[in-house]
Amino acid sequence: MVAQLQTIMDRVLIRLDEHKNKTAGGILLTDDAIPTRTVGVVESVGEDVRSVNIGDKVLFKVFDELPALEDDLVVVRERSLLGKIKD
Repeated sequence: MVAQLQTIMDRVLIRLDEHKNKTAGGILLTDDAIPTRTVGVVESVGEDVRSVNIGDKVLFKVFDELPALEDDLVVVRERSLLGKIKD
């Protein structure tokens, strides 16, 4: 069972998209060649966050994230968000 994390202030908890181990052309990537993931779905927002809601798919700045309880969860400040992604 995974503990729940409620973010505070201007923090956003994001579940990252899954690793892609293949390029669009079908080339397999090694672990060293897999790009940093900067897209994910918002799981929790702090009380000061106004620009996104839970469930939004977002893009955030590379290296602005902090690891959270699981490998696929990160916490970023709202100002690190670059935009919402519409599917």
